Amino acid sequence: MVLDSLGKSLRGVLQKVARGSAIDDELLAEVARDIQRALLQADVNVQLALELTQRVRKRAKEEKPPAGAGLREFLVRIIYEEIRRILGPERPFELKPRRILMSGLFGQGKTTSAGKLARYFQKKGIRAALVAADVHRPAAIDQLEQLAKKIGCEFYAHRGETRAEVIVAEALARFPPHLAVIVDTAGRTGIDPALIAELARVRDVLTPDETLLVLDAAMGQSAGRSAEAFHKAVGLTGVILTKLDGSAKGGGALSAVAVSGAPILFLGTGEHLDDLERFEPTRFVSRLLGMGDIQTLLERFEELENKEEAQKAAERLMAGRFTLRDMRSQLDSLGQMGPFSKLMNLLPNLGGAKLDDHQMEATQERLRQFRSILDSVNEKELDDLHLLKGERIQRIARGSGRRPQEVRALIRYCETTRKAAHGLASNRRLRRQLERQLAQGEPSG
Repeated sequence: MVLDSLGKSLRGVLQKVARGSAIDDELLAEVARDIQRALLQADVNVQLALELTQRVRKRAKEEKPPAGAGLREFLVRIIYEEIRRILGPERPFELKPRRILMSGLFGQGKTTSAGKLARYFQKKGIRAALVAADVHRPAAIDQLEQLAKKIGCEFYAHRGETRAEVIVAEALARFPPHLAVIVDTAGRTGIDPALIAELARVRDVLTPDETLLVLDAAMGQSAGRSAEAFHKAVGLTGVILTKLDGSAKGGGALSAVAVSGAPILFLGTGEHLDDLERFEPTRFVSRLLGMGDIQTLLERFEELENKEEAQKAAERLMAGRFTLRDMRSQLDSLGQMGPFSKLMNLLPNLGGAKLDDHQMEATQERLRQFRSILDSVNEKELDDLHLLKGERIQRIARGSGRRPQEVRALIRYCETTRKAAHGLASNRRLRRQLERQLAQGEPSG
């Protein structure tokens, strides 16, 4: 999970607020200390962490909760809003054919991010093209070409040409106007005049709609200084922050870049081409605090190849008519939507907080076992769970290479899932709460 340690610490703060006997000066001081400690451990600037907690205490003392809200819920809301505030303003990113210039220092993940961005456009129904304008590193051209082949997008390179701006001009002449053209440029070990001059020449030829800087989150607070320097030199429109999934300094990078004047547009959250997500501070903080991100979950669902079938299975699940066929469809959908730990992070009040790494892996292994068992279930049994008895269970176990007790565990799991989901759908109060959250776009307190 992105910034897992920070998220766990902040969720602990919210739990302390919920358990507190009274919202008094003592509790506020303790909450402020815990928030400061969590932010500092995530490499957030000391002054920024101090100012945030001062604002939390001041607002909690001076502001009155709105009608119908309790003090605890109001304090949670204040903490949410102040953490959201340090991540900077939200900037829209238009998904349409456009020209994008990628910039950054050497080793920050620029070429990979160009491929991820092309993949992002394609998933949204917009054809993309990658242009290899790194004339100093042949390996970058090869890497970009491999990425283009992997995602099936257009590609242009001119090996032997040493002028990046010429390559870009040739690419523009070749590609039709309805493509999203993404230009990968050279990096350096530092920001020097030669790098800036080359970027300026490419920019003048490309006339980009977006000039993006790619930064490694492991840079911590120094990422803000790099963003500020590039912003002054070439006029950035946004930043892609990479490797945020494994960086202890992610909080420093996020907060430092946010105050540099260059808005964060995307986060790289893994090694795969699909591991690029829009940075929307409101959603990000909701997930960080364990409040979930229903909208992102719905967007993931929309990208499924068999989304119509999966949607029907979900509807039958909520209506209490869940079969093994539906379960197979749901497991296939989970596989398409990404790692189980990331999906847990999108669900309200879960966020992976209740499952440690060992439990998460055990859950994933169990789901893999279930999927292999389902391959040995025949068509009639897929639609009628009650047929699975005695000899049928033995046959399925032999066919899947599993034990009979594992087949029975699958049957129990399916029955339990059906009953639990049907009960959830019957809970009118919870349904109204979820509908209100979705309509207002607000997290649960």
